[in-house]
Amino acid sequence: MFRTALRNVLAHKARLLMTVLAVMLGVAFVSGTLVFTDTFGSAYKNKSAKSFDHVSVAIKPDGGSRDDGQEAKQPDRLTDSLLTRAGKLPGATSTLGSVSGFTALADKDGKLVGGEWGTTGANYFPGKDGKDPRYDFAEGAAPKSAGDIALDSRTADRTGYKVGDTVRYSTDGPVKTAKVSGIFDTDDGSVVAGGSLVVFDNDTARKVLGKSEYDEIDVKAAAGTSETALKASVEKILPKDTEAETGASLKDEQDRMIEQNTSSMSQVLLIFAGIALFVGIFIIANTFTMLVAQRTKELALMRAVGASRRQVTRSVLIEAFIVGLVAAVAGFALGIGVAVGLESLMNAGGASLPDGPLVIGPTTIVTALIIGVVVTMLAAWLPGRRAAKIPPVAAMNSVHASPTMRGLVVRNTIGSLLVALGAVMLFMEDNYVKSGGAATILVGVIVLTPLLSRPFIAGAGPLLKPFGVTGKLARLNSVRNPRRTASTASALMIGLTLITAMTVVAVSMGSAINKMATDSLKADYAVSMANFQPLTPKVHEQLAKLPEVEASSALRTTWGEADGRDTRISGVDPKAFDKLVGLDFTSGSAAGLKGNAALVDEETADAKGLKAGDTVPVKFDDDKTTRLKVAGVYKPNEMIDGLFTPTPIVTPHLSKVQDQQVLLKMKDGASGKAEDAIVKALGDNPAIKIQDKDDISNEVGGAINMLLNMLYGLLAMAILVAVLGVINTLAMSVFERKHEIGMLRAIGLDRAKIKQMVRLESVVISLFGAVLGVGLGLFLGWVAGDSISGTVSTYSMEVPVGRILIFLAIAGVVGVLAAVWPARSAARLNPLQAIKSE
Repeated sequence: MFRTALRNVLAHKARLLMTVLAVMLGVAFVSGTLVFTDTFGSAYKNKSAKSFDHVSVAIKPDGGSRDDGQEAKQPDRLTDSLLTRAGKLPGATSTLGSVSGFTALADKDGKLVGGEWGTTGANYFPGKDGKDPRYDFAEGAAPKSAGDIALDSRTADRTGYKVGDTVRYSTDGPVKTAKVSGIFDTDDGSVVAGGSLVVFDNDTARKVLGKSEYDEIDVKAAAGTSETALKASVEKILPKDTEAETGASLKDEQDRMIEQNTSSMSQVLLIFAGIALFVGIFIIANTFTMLVAQRTKELALMRAVGASRRQVTRSVLIEAFIVGLVAAVAGFALGIGVAVGLESLMNAGGASLPDGPLVIGPTTIVTALIIGVVVTMLAAWLPGRRAAKIPPVAAMNSVHASPTMRGLVVRNTIGSLLVALGAVMLFMEDNYVKSGGAATILVGVIVLTPLLSRPFIAGAGPLLKPFGVTGKLARLNSVRNPRRTASTASALMIGLTLITAMTVVAVSMGSAINKMATDSLKADYAVSMANFQPLTPKVHEQLAKLPEVEASSALRTTWGEADGRDTRISGVDPKAFDKLVGLDFTSGSAAGLKGNAALVDEETADAKGLKAGDTVPVKFDDDKTTRLKVAGVYKPNEMIDGLFTPTPIVTPHLSKVQDQQVLLKMKDGASGKAEDAIVKALGDNPAIKIQDKDDISNEVGGAINMLLNMLYGLLAMAILVAVLGVINTLAMSVFERKHEIGMLRAIGLDRAKIKQMVRLESVVISLFGAVLGVGLGLFLGWVAGDSISGTVSTYSMEVPVGRILIFLAIAGVVGVLAAVWPARSAARLNPLQAIKSE
């Protein structure tokens, strides 16, 4: 049976080519993902290991944060005194104190370098040899005074800054200038990921970053002293609320974090690889079903001469094993190229991945081979089982066994039950059950695809009528074998279902954000720090003086409790607040916001039974309580919530007076001139972000669109596999219908008409899959939107008609392109030889 299976594979090489390609692409995506993440993780681990070369024991703060995420006031712990004492411990050879914090660096055009979260400032802490082991200077020297600054080499390359250039930077508001004293190389993870790092001398760093103590003190062990022994000595001098960790444990923790991050990345990519493989299953099953149908006589003869059903099934599975093994080996080789391509693509996008050798682990090799073989054999099992049922008498008749209707009836029954079960689950309250219901309906529709193909293709009849005989033949050929049509269309349907659903959710979410920004904000501009840290009050003082400003208010935010319920408390200017923010009041109004008054969100009010005119006890972060009169109750949203009260009520309870945001209403509205005035008033500060309503919407919407575009690229793999399925089905269908095509040629249908017939058949099948996919995608988008609308009040489903028409047009193009080779093959058949074929 093995020799028979091998001969069959070699005899049908061309027919199995598309199956090999489909499996190969899926395996390539899986193995490429695993190789890339292994390489990526290994390179990061090697880089991060170097950053612990100078650390035998690290002293760090322990705790110091509240449950609500706000920093609690702590006494100084990691001081110069502690650093000196640590350096005098037996077994210690050197100490290093490190500080870091947000530092916005401006490029030569005045724009922020390194992104909102990846722009950092740190200190240069020279040791006994005058060097800081964290930084290896390639040019110039370390900073020595407040007028010096050093840049990492990647930032220097991006910005074009050189030693001696003057740069502008900001840490908490005011813009400062310094000269570049040197350029250094670093293994800092944020820099490698595309951020920037600037280094000050130690005293300047602590001053500009507002650090009264070190973030960490690192102690290096002398030769012959173990990390454990040094840690025991360090623990004897630790202040309260600090802890000591060995360099080895820090490295292990860093390695775990890297593994966790690479694992998350790997999981996302593997999901789409799984989708591609799932689509490939339909192609494999279709191919083997058609091969079995074409070999009815051969299989029946095997049964007649004594082969058992099990042996026939085993023969088909052996064929699948050989095909899967070949595809898996080819896919693994291609996957290595995919990994190299992913690395180059991310580096070209500015990710700056660390250099390192390509890592190909044995687990990746085994996984690739198992996936390729198992997926192929699973997809071929059902056709193999059908092959075993072919009766020996079929050999005497020399005809193909026609598919029975009983199988379709069972299939349609199962599909209908699945759809009904999914529909019931959609009416449940739990979102997870609803998601399961949507997935069940999706599976049910896939099962029902043969049944659905008939009415759709019948409905396409009028569109095919202008093509005359070829249009009619294409329609009849499309419904001749519903299972085959269904399998081919399903492959395309799955990809378009996911694309459509994600597009609907993304477009609807973008509109919800726009509506939220428009409804909630009357202000023309919102001014904040680029990293969303607090602003110095001087910013509001400077902006309020501008002649272009009609109304302004700082949002001075803290946390506390309103009648025992945790809430955000924002101090605002009561005279300007109503001109800057649009609130939907259920009782009261903003007019009463004066003196000891407050505006309370509806959730807090409902939880405590509050209404306008009531008095509510408010406990601030300093544990002091003030009773405030409820001036109004409003409906909160994702942009505005919590309790609002006049600024003088909040200020006395802050350990450090800072503003979270400044809202501005301009006399002539938002304009380029108004924005220029704000920028100029703030000294063209790279640390401060100035946003109008569109900017606020685009900040979230841009992230959604970027994610959506990435998903489009990943799902293109599934669409490509689906295209291979259409080509495969048509090519094998042409081979199967050689006799019929020969007869058509003999009675006068020319080559051009034969090509047109095959192309129309391809387009009909592709559009059937596309329409089904778009319909299911809209349904899944509605289900997902129903869950989102419970948390995003402005969310409502929007159908992106333009994009959906593009998806359908792409499906039509897919049908035309997929038919090129099969149509050409059909047209080139010799009529006489085709008529003689069985």
